[in-house]
Amino acid sequence: MDPQNTRILPVGPDSIAEAARLIRSGEPVAVPTETVYGLAGDATDAGAVDRIYAAKGRPSFNPLIVHVANLGEAERYGLFPETARALAAAFWPGALTLVVPARRESGLAPAVTAGLATVALRCPAHPAMQALLAAAGRPLAAPSANASGTISPTRAEHVLASLGGRIPLILDGGPAERGLESTIVGVDEDGVRLLRPGPIAPAQIAALAPLRPDPAPGRITAPGQLRSHYAPAKPLRLNAESAAADEWLIGFGEIGGDDNLSPSGRLDEAAARLFEALHRADREQRPRIAVAPVPAEGLGLAINDRLRRAAAPRDGA
Repeated sequence: MDPQNTRILPVGPDSIAEAARLIRSGEPVAVPTETVYGLAGDATDAGAVDRIYAAKGRPSFNPLIVHVANLGEAERYGLFPETARALAAAFWPGALTLVVPARRESGLAPAVTAGLATVALRCPAHPAMQALLAAAGRPLAAPSANASGTISPTRAEHVLASLGGRIPLILDGGPAERGLESTIVGVDEDGVRLLRPGPIAPAQIAALAPLRPDPAPGRITAPGQLRSHYAPAKPLRLNAESAAADEWLIGFGEIGGDDNLSPSGRLDEAAARLFEALHRADREQRPRIAVAPVPAEGLGLAINDRLRRAAAPRDGA
């Protein structure tokens, strides 16, 4: 597909209807969510799911999150212990993904779960994603709308730069509000495990259910767990108090830099700006990027998780 054949349409009734038509025909489309832009396709259509993996260049062992309209729909695809229902009641619709045992006869395409016995489910809050779920009448597998391993997209133009020519349509809903992918927790009869930090902080989860250690650290059991992920094309140095001559410095708080995630030191502002700042840094002439320290508390845990993976050596993921 020629890059010029990827259309960008503002979110509205007509563009939602067009996106739903494409999804029902087996094509993936990019859509805004409250976290980052997602590449949505029919989670029950094996061909559509294959097209998501192909467009992203995503490894087949990395499962996808299935987006649904509500808890009732989610329970068609996964088995929800009482703890999972309590977490859904507290945080859905919103930026929490629940990994639960998959129903044997879920009807989901096998590649969605990457061969695992679990399924990742989320009920999104963004009105565009909810409208698309309703119009398509399908559960939507929707990883971030970017080439696998690269910086996640928080604007439609980020999607076009990464996937232009690979997908037919991008719905433009403006900048993503949260700017970080969802928190992912695994829930089964043994308890609750944090699999990926995100906008819902561990303390918020722990207030409802004790968090247990991951029994298989390093094993891919949910999206976003690859060692190298969210990465710019340039080398990235973390915890930088100042910049070298060849570095573009992304500051935080009192460390000003060439760009700044939050001059006032607000972690929510820093989270919302993180990926956009990395995209800007990647476009600058200086060949290296440095990022100032961000406190590892609250949302800072998720910010530092993304930065560590962005700075990790590429591992073929």
